[in-house]
Amino acid sequence: MELRQLTYFEAVARHGGFTRAAERLRVAQSAVSAQVRALEAEVGVALFARTTRRVVLTEAGEVLLHRVRRVLGELDEAREELAGLAAVVSGRVTLGATAVLGTYDLPGALAAFHRRFPGVRLTLRTGLIAELLTLLDAGDVDLVVGPVHDDLAARYVSRRLVGEEVVLVVPPGSRLGAGPVRLADARDEPFVCLPAGSGLRAILDRAAADAGFAPRVPFETHSAASIRELVSAGLGVALLAASAARTPGPPVAVVALDPAPAHPPIGVIHQRDRRPGAAARACRQALIAAAAAARPGTRRRR
Repeated sequence: MELRQLTYFEAVARHGGFTRAAERLRVAQSAVSAQVRALEAEVGVALFARTTRRVVLTEAGEVLLHRVRRVLGELDEAREELAGLAAVVSGRVTLGATAVLGTYDLPGALAAFHRRFPGVRLTLRTGLIAELLTLLDAGDVDLVVGPVHDDLAARYVSRRLVGEEVVLVVPPGSRLGAGPVRLADARDEPFVCLPAGSGLRAILDRAAADAGFAPRVPFETHSAASIRELVSAGLGVALLAASAARTPGPPVAVVALDPAPAHPPIGVIHQRDRRPGAAARACRQALIAAAAAARPGTRRRR
C-alpha cells in the first residue's frame, strides 16, 4: 500500500464522494479514482459501494478506514514532533528520575541531549516513583523516568525504555547464598526494604503473599544503597532490582529467585492531558533513542 492511496481513500470516505475528495485534495477526480482502485486491487476487496447517487463504505472499507485513520494520525503526530525538534533551540526541561533505573544509562542519555540542544536548560530531581508522579501532576517536572507499574493511572502515558529483574540480596555467608532459591525459603528472615507505598515494597508484599507468608520488615530505608549497607551488615535480607544489587558497594550475595518476582520495566512517563512542550518532547525522544541504541543487536548509523 502507498501513502497516497491511503490518503485518497480516507478523503473519499470523509467527504462522501470522489468529486468532493478531489476538490479538497486539489487533484483531478480521475487521480483519486485511480488510486482507490489500485488500493482495492491491493487488498483484494471492494472498499466502496458505488451508485449513481452516492458512494458508501463497504464492511471491508469500514474495517480499513479505522486502521488508516490511526496510521495517518500517527504520521501527522510524527511530522509535528519532528518539526518541533528542528525548532528547539532553547527552553527548559525538568526531569524526575528514580534512583534505580536498571541498565538504563540516564547520564549518558542526558549528555547526548545536551550536546544536541545546548540551549535547553536541564534540571534533574530524584525520588521515589510515587513522589515523582505527584510532582508531575503538579507540573513541577515535565517527565518522569522510573518503573512503570501495572497499576499506573490512566492519566499518564508511558514508553518502555529497558527491562529489569528482581533478585534476593543476602549477607555474605548466608545459608541462602547458593541460589536459585524460593522466596519462601527466606520467610523467617528479617527484611530490609523501602517504606510502605513504594514500588519495591509492593513487589515484596505481593511476592511474599504468593509464597504464602507476610514479610517481617524491621528495617525501612529510602534508597537501594542503604538497603545494601544494612544487608551487608547482617541485619536482614532484601529484594532488589538486579542492576542495583550488582553495582559496586558493600559486599552482599546476590541470589536468583525461582520463580522470580516480576519487576516493572523502566520507562519515561508524562501526563496524558498535558502535552509536554517542544523542549520536553525533544528530551523524551532523546531518552527513547538512547534506550534503542543500547539494545543488543542495534546497529548505529554512521
